[in-house]
Amino acid sequence: MKAIVIDQYGGKDLLTEREISVPAINENQVLVELHATSINPIDWKLREGYLKQALPFEFPIVLGWDLAGVVKAIGDKVQSFKIGDEVYARPATTRMGTYAEFAAVDEELLATKPNNLSFEEAASVPLAGLTAWQCLVDFGNIQKGDKVLVHAGAGGVGTFAIQIAKYYGAYVATTVSGKNIELAERLGADLVINYQEQDFSTLLEDYDLVVDTLGGVIQEKSFSILKKGGKLASIVQNPSEEIQQKYEEIDSKLIWLNPNGKQLGELGALIEDGYVQPIVGTVFPFSEQGLKDAHELSETHHAKGKIVISIKE
Repeated sequence: MKAIVIDQYGGKDLLTEREISVPAINENQVLVELHATSINPIDWKLREGYLKQALPFEFPIVLGWDLAGVVKAIGDKVQSFKIGDEVYARPATTRMGTYAEFAAVDEELLATKPNNLSFEEAASVPLAGLTAWQCLVDFGNIQKGDKVLVHAGAGGVGTFAIQIAKYYGAYVATTVSGKNIELAERLGADLVINYQEQDFSTLLEDYDLVVDTLGGVIQEKSFSILKKGGKLASIVQNPSEEIQQKYEEIDSKLIWLNPNGKQLGELGALIEDGYVQPIVGTVFPFSEQGLKDAHELSETHHAKGKIVISIKE
């Protein structure tokens, strides 16, 4: 099968197109023929070697941890899926990712593709959507009437976080650039802050939850707008010990995504019912150059919505 691989850590120019073997599946796995995958920061962070201690994979490595496609084979103990099913998933984090025509996926991590989404749209959901879900629902225990700040509301995680928070009845503020104000409003944000002109920390107070997608100074400022007993969920970094001590009454945590097919199914139901809509910003072809261009865009930190790779028409 065709795949895009890396043979060492480094820049995007190391992404190489190659023919490799179709992965074998075990008794609890499903073989999916991919129609689409998507790009996430973990892809290029691993490519650069930033995650080599946390994820010490052997080369060659196939990056990518989002997929949407069709079931082509099932393991002997698989009960919930059959050949021909349209599915999507955030597979386990292994060295055999989803920049490929086929992928082996554990049954428990798989969910039925929402029937109102294209494969490209569906591939944009799992990693970013589950990350937002686990920040807001699992860690944040979001409740109706909560005040929630979502940073980078036009990004992959941010677009899902706004919509999920609104579904749960929260009041949602978000930070975006001027060009993305209309998008944030369309997603349902109650207060849209243009970070290029306004400082959110001077505008907000007594918030219940912050979804931090940026880290650094932005994370530090975010603590100041939370009420006592508030929560900060970061997908970037753990707060410094100094900040944690200063704001000891704030519950903060680095959220490292746990792939979960059941949660993905719940999120899919919200999508089918019209409460959540994936935002696909850019679609690239499944080629060596297409992946290089996709990585380059992702590394700018200014991509609108999700970056998707179309694999099969």
